[in-house]
Amino acid sequence: MDSSASRSTWLDVLITAMAPAIWGSTYIVTTEILPPDRPFTAALLRALPAGLLLVLYSRCLPKRNEWPRLLVLAALNIGFFQALLFVAAYRLPGGLAAVVGAIQPLLVMGLLWSMDQQRPASVAVAASVVGIAGMAALLLAPDASWDAIGIAAAFVGTACMASGTYLTRRWRPTVPLLAFTGWQLLIGGLFLLPVAWLIDPPLPQLSPLQWLGYTYLSLFGALLAYVLWFRGIARLAPVAVSSLGLLSPLVAVLLGWALLGQSITGVALLGLIAVLGSILAVQWAAAAKPAVAAPHVKVAP
Repeated sequence: MDSSASRSTWLDVLITAMAPAIWGSTYIVTTEILPPDRPFTAALLRALPAGLLLVLYSRCLPKRNEWPRLLVLAALNIGFFQALLFVAAYRLPGGLAAVVGAIQPLLVMGLLWSMDQQRPASVAVAASVVGIAGMAALLLAPDASWDAIGIAAAFVGTACMASGTYLTRRWRPTVPLLAFTGWQLLIGGLFLLPVAWLIDPPLPQLSPLQWLGYTYLSLFGALLAYVLWFRGIARLAPVAVSSLGLLSPLVAVLLGWALLGQSITGVALLGLIAVLGSILAVQWAAAAKPAVAAPHVKVAP
């Protein structure tokens, strides 16, 4: 790879990394600002308004033959993933849920190997294993409870996100990026609507700060973050993109340290360094053998 292509790849990595960094910031907004015990409502208000805004702005309908695939992607990337994520979050300690989620790069490698005969680089496999171990050292408490339903929800949710990442790249949608993101958020929000209606209690009267919290979740945590995420999938190898997802719990930990006075010492600090090293190693391995370009993905609005 020449130097200009290498610079372009690493710029795409940095831009894509902004998405999980934003998702990491949503943890502190959710726990410190939003009303408690309404996870599906938070997911709904995060996805549906953002999807509506993007669909109305882009004014682009997918082709008739693209709707089935778009429905599958919306379910995997938004609807099922968000619902299962919150089930896991409520039944498991946050650290355990994040450790299960850290297997996503390995799942993407498995899909690429089994479906496309793309054998993963040994460096990428080893780095991903180190990332899981580092996440466990950073977040996993010795007395963590192993709830079977929570573990299953975390694993299936992670598998949904891995499959969505793989299929988004493989199917190469023809609609522009903003429309593609908007339709997924809109459809995924519609999937979440009956779940939130049936399970969560009604919202109380919201304070101005809580309104700002929900607005941040929608405009930054969904609209901006998913646009950057799907842009990255169109430009980078799927394994590289999925590895960047490990930044989300890292940013949450760092914000907890910076804003809430939470400590990072000893084994946890070593785990943080290991996860960062894992992410960089996977990016290096992917950049050394760049993915085939996806010519049909329009990344301009």
